[in-house]
Amino acid sequence: MDEVFLLKIGELSLKGLNRRSFEDLLLKDLKRKLSPLGTWSFSIAQSAVAVAPMREGIDMDAAEARIAQTFGLAAYSRCARLPKRMDAILDWAPAYLEDSLRWARTFKCEAKRSDKTFPLGSPAICADVGEALLNAYPQLKVDVHHPDVVVNIEIREQYAFLHADQKRGAGGLPAGSAGDAVILISGGIDSPVAAWMMAKRGLRLTAVHFASPPYTSVRAEGKVHRLLGKVANYSGRIRLFTVPFTAIQEKLRDELPEDCLTLLMRRMMMRLAAQIAKQEHCHALITGESLGQVASQTLRALDCTDAVVDMPVFRPLIGMDKEETCVIARSIGTFDISIEPFEDCCTVFTPKHPKTKPKRAELEKLEAQIDWQSLIEQALAETQMRGINPECNLGMDLFVK
Repeated sequence: MDEVFLLKIGELSLKGLNRRSFEDLLLKDLKRKLSPLGTWSFSIAQSAVAVAPMREGIDMDAAEARIAQTFGLAAYSRCARLPKRMDAILDWAPAYLEDSLRWARTFKCEAKRSDKTFPLGSPAICADVGEALLNAYPQLKVDVHHPDVVVNIEIREQYAFLHADQKRGAGGLPAGSAGDAVILISGGIDSPVAAWMMAKRGLRLTAVHFASPPYTSVRAEGKVHRLLGKVANYSGRIRLFTVPFTAIQEKLRDELPEDCLTLLMRRMMMRLAAQIAKQEHCHALITGESLGQVASQTLRALDCTDAVVDMPVFRPLIGMDKEETCVIARSIGTFDISIEPFEDCCTVFTPKHPKTKPKRAELEKLEAQIDWQSLIEQALAETQMRGINPECNLGMDLFVK
């Protein structure tokens, strides 16, 4: 008996002639995540991936944690991989399932017979395995409607797989399968969730963060690094560009009307992010905005900020309320970091009475009063880049030329 992982492919099974390219990206991501733990074999057939350790002593718990954070998988299980014989299945079932059944009161068996040449049908397989488990665990009763444990027996091409309840996977599409985009990342709750949601749809992420020292601290920037590290657990390494934004904010504050300040800053952020996106061969921007959540996120305000860029702007949270966003933030591990009380540039210089129904022409007229293009060029010249690895294992600092 070998213990392996059996991974169920989700949306990829619906792909047509290009399905193989999606599967290749999924396997590449799995190999990248699991190779630090040891050597593995990978085989894919019938909308499932079997992942087996090639030596003893590999940390299967650590491997399971990484598999759980792999986009493109609908479900996964730790399984006993057995010869395709009923005697082997019946011999191993009571011992291998002990941790799941020892304290359970009810169970049921489900069998999937992909190999139709197997001599027993699914009902007979379930009956035989169920009898063996009832004999081994006298406290158990069969409950086909609401069991404590579901025992699965899968008869596939080469092996039989035995496991208890399968776990839900991260879903979505494999990392990098949909192209490249830039996420405007702050230290708040929303933008890390937006990053995760678009990475789940297969986008490879590049991050842009706006820092405003001395109004924002080094600890605020470190908070962003840790947030991206959580997202990188799923998406893989993220390139982070930190843009100095103080000079721009002070110029806008000192020379233009206060009620338009937030929108003017957002337009400058969008211009800067779009410049970096083009430089890095990304084809869209991502923000964490939700319609009507704050004054700069009204319909007219969003129209004014989108007007300064010539690429798609994805807003995956646009129809969500804050509680819905917080649920996801907690599930991916970013919530507790996001609520740490460090200021970000979006919360400094906030006007008392911001405009909620701005007009493009009005903002363009105000911007014409300052040399905003030179401000952008200077900020880009001073932008720094670093790589953020999973769990925020930071790479070397680099500088944008």
